[in-house]
Amino acid sequence: MMFIITLLLSKWPCSGFLLLLAFLLLSTRTSTSLAYDRREIIKARHGAVATDDGRCSTIGRDVLREGGHAVDAAVAAALCLGVVSPASSGIGGGAFMLIRTADGKAQAFDMRETAPKKASENMYAGNAALKASGVLSIGVPGEIAGLYKAWKQYGKLSWRRLVRPAAHLAHSGFKISPYLHMQMSKSESDIMSDKGLGDLFTSNGSLLQIGDICYNKQLAKTLRALSAFGIRPFYNGSIGVKLIKDITKSGGILTMKDLQQYQVRIREPISADVMGFKILGMPPPSAGGASMVLILNILAQYGIPMEGPSSLLIHRQIEALKHAFALRMNLGDPDFINIKSVIDDMLSTEFAKQLKKTIYDNMTFSPNHYGGKWNQIHDHGTSHMSIVDSDRNAVSMTSTVNAYFGAKYLSPSTGIVLNNEMDDFSIPEKRSENVPPPAPANFIRPGKRPLSSMTPTIFLKGEQLRAVIGASGGAMIIAGTTEVFLNHFARGMDPFSSVMAPRSYHQLIPNVLQYENWTIVTGDHIEIPATTRAALQKKGHVLQSIAGGTICQFVVQEFKSSKLGELVAVSDPRKGGFPSGF
Repeated sequence: MMFIITLLLSKWPCSGFLLLLAFLLLSTRTSTSLAYDRREIIKARHGAVATDDGRCSTIGRDVLREGGHAVDAAVAAALCLGVVSPASSGIGGGAFMLIRTADGKAQAFDMRETAPKKASENMYAGNAALKASGVLSIGVPGEIAGLYKAWKQYGKLSWRRLVRPAAHLAHSGFKISPYLHMQMSKSESDIMSDKGLGDLFTSNGSLLQIGDICYNKQLAKTLRALSAFGIRPFYNGSIGVKLIKDITKSGGILTMKDLQQYQVRIREPISADVMGFKILGMPPPSAGGASMVLILNILAQYGIPMEGPSSLLIHRQIEALKHAFALRMNLGDPDFINIKSVIDDMLSTEFAKQLKKTIYDNMTFSPNHYGGKWNQIHDHGTSHMSIVDSDRNAVSMTSTVNAYFGAKYLSPSTGIVLNNEMDDFSIPEKRSENVPPPAPANFIRPGKRPLSSMTPTIFLKGEQLRAVIGASGGAMIIAGTTEVFLNHFARGMDPFSSVMAPRSYHQLIPNVLQYENWTIVTGDHIEIPATTRAALQKKGHVLQSIAGGTICQFVVQEFKSSKLGELVAVSDPRKGGFPSGF
């Protein structure tokens, strides 16, 4: 459009009519059409992949183009992310994968890390720092086992084909992205303290810079072995032996028996009808699915579409979120505790109606108003992908190594960054009088999986796929994922604006409403307006700005005339990723 206008004005520079025409042409472009000028949003007829990193979206897209299933694309993209975004995910961590096939079948693959056999409730002796980083914070990795199991069930392309792109990136090198460099900078002292991380991310004693090429030759060898022999070398072979040897040498407690006995759990997804949609969510040990349903059941009572001042909409959402956080700490690994009654409450519309009665539009309350008995666990960073293939099979997958670079430990023999997922367990510890006790449902047991906030979600309407959504961002994921859904489906915002809009968060304890105020890697500044903040403060909210937030991947199927709708895929600009499709 700009090219045409420039050409007209260059030929007839004095034409007032043409100047007016140029103005009108530009002024009629809507915010939606402007959004399509950005690489973070695409339209696709056949398949779409939205991840945190455009390189991995493209790898997933190529798999779909070759006739691969959405699960094939998820395998290839997840392994890619483990190479180019190792601060957030990788085969040294775990994941939750939600799958909904075109024929209506839905499954939740739980590949969450587990506590080692030698772990115990009091293993940290109340010292939370010991479970936050270092080899004692490592849980048994599950991601590669889960990817393989899902591929065995749904995959159309060869396993070797899916692993090859990640192995190539690790061997040939990849450029350090702006977001990865930010993570490296925030973790500089930890990187310098660990030989494995230091060898990978430094040169001549200094951190690699944005655009520098990073090589992980050991990880390339590991991935090649996995490509050729499946997951056996990891869980019962040479890779596992090397991994355990490295961890044991550094004082860790993982053993080969831990690897050999690891099992992927295939669970029934959370399912509920809310706001005219059917929601498929991740069940425990993820608190995400049940929490999101509870929040939406509360907010649905205010009417759809959601209208009113932004401050009121945020206030209601935060109040519903605080109720969800009060309840989520009653959840835990269903293989170890009975959580049926808690889940039943969180999915109940009648229960949501009772909670709505405790919400007032003019004020907020202290944490005890929401009935929470237990202190919160604040889980950390992650990576998310949303994928739809040409048959409209859908995958929503969130993976993690927990904190930036997990345990801050890279196995030198394998090139694998290990998770610090033990930090997501609650532990008995001394507490002040004003702090609730830790949640027993989430105490450590050998083989147990810690509670998580990860919220991979799929939305249906009339049994037709409408959206695939999820986010990274630790304990803020539940709020971020819910808010993007509400922006699009309850507030009528276009998909890009729904993702781009400033977000707010609350974790009940501390009693602080966090709001985004940061300039992201694309140069965009994201911040809730001052007038909205002032209105929230009048309601009693204590506000805190944060230079960070959730990173959402959103794929929407829009129907017009054809049986298969058009896919609109958005990758959150906050991390610098972009989607890919065809």
